[in-house]
Amino acid sequence: MNEKKVAMVQSNYIPWKGYFDMINLADEFILYDHVQYTTSDWRNRNKIKTHEGMMWLTIPIRNKFPQKIKDTVVSYRGWNRKHWKSIVRNYSRTNYFQSYREFFEELY
Repeated sequence: MNEKKVAMVQSNYIPWKGYFDMINLADEFILYDHVQYTTSDWRNRNKIKTHEGMMWLTIPIRNKFPQKIKDTVVSYRGWNRKHWKSIVRNYSRTNYFQSYREFFEELY
């Protein structure tokens, strides 16, 4: 009998390393987005380290509470450029940033 490893999680903005480890170890990955969207959570925001301390990066959403994660809509189109500028400003001098810059810049 072949056993399949399944990972099922809710979405996160800028997930932690363990999130990707879980995806890598699974035979099948399911993004569980048919549940209620939670506010003040990691769905649409995360923190980055800056010289001044921690900084929140938040994707602005239209909140029609209660709504499912899959039904959530971004409310401001320029958030990605603002976030990318913050990431570049705070991480461009770190090890390996230049190795991955093009990949992430394309995503943002």
